[in-house]
Amino acid sequence: MRAFIALPLPPSDAEVLAAMGERLGFGRAVPEENMHLTLAFLGEVEEPELRDLAEGLETLTSPGLAARLSGIGSYGPALALAADGGGALTDLQARVKSRCHGAGLVLERRRFRPHVTFARLPRRLSPEEERKLAGFLSVEGAMVLDHVPFPELVLYESHLTKDGAIYEPLAEFPLG
Repeated sequence: MRAFIALPLPPSDAEVLAAMGERLGFGRAVPEENMHLTLAFLGEVEEPELRDLAEGLETLTSPGLAARLSGIGSYGPALALAADGGGALTDLQARVKSRCHGAGLVLERRRFRPHVTFARLPRRLSPEEERKLAGFLSVEGAMVLDHVPFPELVLYESHLTKDGAIYEPLAEFPLG
């Protein structure tokens, strides 16, 4: 199954970002229930490996974590707000990655660029979409969500559909 580990956004913050995605006016806004900050993308994983990983994540302790979301950027064919959680977020991601390796998972070598995606864009923008994007960025570009709390870590299964991904929580791990 296709899986990843992430920090889900609290509903109030997810609602703000989902509404921002809708205001873009093209592409596909990310639904509130899919708003998260990915710590590790696992790809295709077998159930025994996921069980071992979940056991490893059970032992993970972390103080309460909060981040500042700001600075709209492009992350592939998506728009997102960068997440600044300081050393606490970087440390948590490194420890999650270590638990993945301990469970025998091989992760893609990627630099950790914490962000929360709020809209998916077409691969190629029409001139009209480029104008809409420029207008959107001039109005929304200064968006900041301060002190967004992340009280839990979640192991998700991802189901890809023609209308976008559906994320199913497999296990939840409280932080703090």
